Amino acid sequence: MLKITNMSKTYNNKVKACSNISLDIEVGDIYGFIGHNGAGKTTLLKSIAGIINFDEGEITVFGNNVKEKSLEAKKLIAYIPDNPDIYDALTGIQYLDFIADVFDIDLAKRKDLIYKYAEMFEIKDVLNNPISSYSHGMKQKITIMSALIHEPKVMLLDEPFVGLDPKASYLLKEVFKDLCSNGSLIFFSTHVLDVAEKLCNKVAIIKQGIIVANGSTESVIKDNSLEEIFLELLNEA
Repeated sequence: MLKITNMSKTYNNKVKACSNISLDIEVGDIYGFIGHNGAGKTTLLKSIAGIINFDEGEITVFGNNVKEKSLEAKKLIAYIPDNPDIYDALTGIQYLDFIADVFDIDLAKRKDLIYKYAEMFEIKDVLNNPISSYSHGMKQKITIMSALIHEPKVMLLDEPFVGLDPKASYLLKEVFKDLCSNGSLIFFSTHVLDVAEKLCNKVAIIKQGIIVANGSTESVIKDNSLEEIFLELLNEA
């Protein structure tokens, strides 16, 4: 379980990016995180991943406090940013091996998982090419593969479908479902509201650092669409 309790983060002692956020993301959840640009989505995701510090509150990953037990928490997490800035000088397979080494994945297991996802995302033929030669979509696929090969319990993704072709987007959704049926949870931000509405069993909407709606997707949208609810909440004073 990913538990966020009264989390707040302020930049430069004046800009409150996240204010008193509390969310519970449970095993099996595919949880969509919706908000306008600058609403605080990336700040929260990076705080969970331990990339940036936060000022108040508590975040725990399967009982591990991300401040007090940072390494234990990070072992359970895969974080995929919105821009796949990875080591251009490495080949795809070198980068995947590097990540596998970081997470201490044995050679046989990593080989099986790399082959599985390289076949799935149709990137097997370029694994020996330098990442500098990859398109944005190919870099996104390698980044996703690097997250999947250590079989994380918590996947944090910032706009994961940007740059992916329709087939890869479909396959990623199926991977999400498979992971969650096997004891993981997914928490991701997106601007693609129809995807969130169809894929997520739960959603949260953030506005100017404050959670203004959250819960099961059905309870949040009621008889409307997620797009209608989002725009309505965004336009409220």
